[in-house]
Amino acid sequence: MSAFWSAWVTVITLAVILGCTWLLLATRKSEPHKEATEETLGHEFDGIEEYDNPLPSWWFQMFLATVVFGLVYLVMYPGFGNFQGLLGWSSTGQWEEEMQHAEETYKPLFAKYATLSVEELQNEEAGLKMGQRMFANNCSLCHGSTGTGAYGFPNLTDSDWLYGGDAATIKASITNGRNGGMPPWGAVLGEEGVRDVTSYVLSLSGQQVDADSAAKGKTQYQALCTACHGADGTGLQALGAPNLTDDTWLYGGSFEKVAHTIRNGRNGVMPAHKTLLSEDKIHLITAYVYSLSNK
Repeated sequence: MSAFWSAWVTVITLAVILGCTWLLLATRKSEPHKEATEETLGHEFDGIEEYDNPLPSWWFQMFLATVVFGLVYLVMYPGFGNFQGLLGWSSTGQWEEEMQHAEETYKPLFAKYATLSVEELQNEEAGLKMGQRMFANNCSLCHGSTGTGAYGFPNLTDSDWLYGGDAATIKASITNGRNGGMPPWGAVLGEEGVRDVTSYVLSLSGQQVDADSAAKGKTQYQALCTACHGADGTGLQALGAPNLTDDTWLYGGSFEKVAHTIRNGRNGVMPAHKTLLSEDKIHLITAYVYSLSNK
């Protein structure tokens, strides 16, 4: 926050507090110890008239107490713009302290499962449930609560893996993340070339396409696509290049969607979690993800 906005927040905050206090004092009609009056404010509603009496003494004093409390609070804790308060408290610091406490509390439990391999954890129901809960907190937004994926996000419950589905590879994906890129070929192929390559790609998974268009597309495919997807279209897990022969499509397998991918390219990012989660937690999530396709 800039110095200007810090000063602005401070001035507005103080003005509101002091303004409310002045309003309370200025509108008192009589001293609270004096007897109540029968004088009304001169209006009535549904037969009910409002007396022109001061606030009860306890009510007035409680209001003043809240003003004092508010001012003391704003001196001790953040509230006046960039001023951090005399206690130096912050929500970030408290969160970090609570997370540290949680880490120390549950560390022995995580350590217990860290000694087991991902394969051995498949028989540990309690460990898999812990992994499932952490998956729900960290991964379900993209892959779904059950791991079945969504448009542009891989299904983790089948046997089709972009980078490999063994335990070590899954853990590497979660730990370090992945960056997949499909270059756009529209400018190179032209619209007709895009349609031809699309026809050939769809033919690899057994779909009915125009044979002449697919034949033309095969030549272009071999020149531009085999380095990643292989001459036979079965993909290359080292690069995360998908298998085009199994009719499993990350962005949809219709003619229009495959043509869009070839024409405009795709960019997929799996964020790294090594700075967000401990190794023991990643180990349990790996075990859970591994279990989804090995039931």
